[in-house]
This record gives sequence, structure tokens and C-alpha cells, in this order.
Amino acid sequence: MLSHDINTEFLYICQPQPELTYVKRNTVKNINMKLAVCLGNVPDTTTKVKFSNNNTAFDRTGVQWIINPWDELALTRAIELKEDSGNPVDTVTVITVGLMDAEPTIRKALAIGADNAIRINVEPTDAYVVAAQLAEQFKRNDFDIILCGIESSDYNGFAVGGMLAEFLDYPSVSAVSCLTITGNDLEITRDIDGGKEIVQVETPLVAIVQKGITKEPRIPAMRGIMMARKKPLEVVEPTDAEALTEFSGFELPQSKPPCKMIDAENVKELVELLQNEAKIL
Repeated sequence: MLSHDINTEFLYICQPQPELTYVKRNTVKNINMKLAVCLGNVPDTTTKVKFSNNNTAFDRTGVQWIINPWDELALTRAIELKEDSGNPVDTVTVITVGLMDAEPTIRKALAIGADNAIRINVEPTDAYVVAAQLAEQFKRNDFDIILCGIESSDYNGFAVGGMLAEFLDYPSVSAVSCLTITGNDLEITRDIDGGKEIVQVETPLVAIVQKGITKEPRIPAMRGIMMARKKPLEVVEPTDAEALTEFSGFELPQSKPPCKMIDAENVKELVELLQNEAKIL
């Protein structure tokens, strides 16, 4: 979805298709581009989830925190673009809304290859607060491309990227699976039902990325870990933004029933279980 579709061009490709061509135009305005990646600090996906305060709050005890997987893919692609000498990308900045306990996650992003980082010193209570805090910083610091993961692995809200674009009045492109810069041309590919959509959009913009934006997230090397200690991490105080939502309670999913072993020759029992218990027949 595009928040603002002024000065954008679309090409829908559905399989099968003859070779299609379209007119390109310069979409990159700056010869030294600045990229920003919005990072979420989320529990490791292997975390055993527990709740406290009568199931009204997430229990952080013993939880290991990581970069949100979709944001990590966005970061990897941003670094790949910078490393390509044919691109005009000059710097990659990561920005996080979170308290001091988010800094190890930020340092990992710096170790992966980001040049510098900004941490907005406030608890990320809901998507509106996060988007509002990010927008205020982007208004103070000009960036050509802002990359966001399509969702976070904790609350799966799918909301921050679109909200951020609206706060900034920037064009946004969602479900981005490929982003390339060739000379003065910025080209974005989106996955759509039945094919691909190729979009050209002028900078600055917000690109909301998903799987496919890069092959694998980058793992920090020892040299990167050592260099990350000296890279700048700026801590800024938050702007006034009131959360629009609150969590009244959490509930764990029901435990899965024990696995039943069926004799390979007992087809009748298997069919009965699939019909009456699994209810998939």
C-alpha cells in the first residue's frame, strides 16, 4: 500500500508475461544518500513466554533480546547497498525507541555494519508512540530512505511503518522484497497476488520490507564487534506522545495434546481421528 502515490510509477507483472519495458526517470535526489533503519528490540523467538501482574504484563525475567528479524533483514540490505561502490549511499543509521536495556541490541546492529545509532529514551508502549517518536527524530535529521520491517515478532502489529510515513508526509511502499539503486534510479519490487509489482518512487520515502529483501541476515564478525564499541550511539529524550492503546490482559494458547502413534496398517483409526479430533476431513 502506498500512503501517498504522487509521482510514482507502477508495473504489474503476472505470470506468464511477455517482456515489458517502461520509462525510467531519476528518483534519487542526493549524491550522498543517508539511509535509516528502524530497529525493534524484541524477545528471542525461542523465548518461553510468561506473564506477570495477573496476566497483564509480559514477564521479562531471563529473557534474551534480539533485533526484530524483519528489521535485521532491512539493516542487512541497507549495508549491502552502502558496500556497493556503484550506489550513492554514504551512511547507514539505526534508530530505536527503547530504554537502556535496548543498547546491547543496538550495539549488535553497529557490529553488523551500521555507522551510528540513535536511541529515543522511552518505553515503546504502542505503535502510535513508536511512530510518533521516530517521526520527530526524522524531522530533525534528514534521511533519503527509511527502512522498517513489515512487522515485529512480539506483537505483530504491521502498523509502525505506515504510521511513520503519515507523520512525515512521505510516500511509503509496503511489502518490499527488493530494493536497488542504479545510478540515479531507485527501484522497488513488491510481492503481490499472482506476481510482482515494480515501483519507482522519489526520495525521501519509507520502505516497509519483508522476507526476500536479502538472502540472509548478516552475522557480526569479531572486527565488527570491536569497532561497534567506538561507534557513536546518541541518546535523545522523547517528545510528547500519548499511547492510543493499552493491553488489558494476555492469554497463552492452549497446550497441544500429546502425540498419538497410529499403526501404519490401522487406516480406519487414522481416518476416525482426523475426522473427529483433528476435524480436517
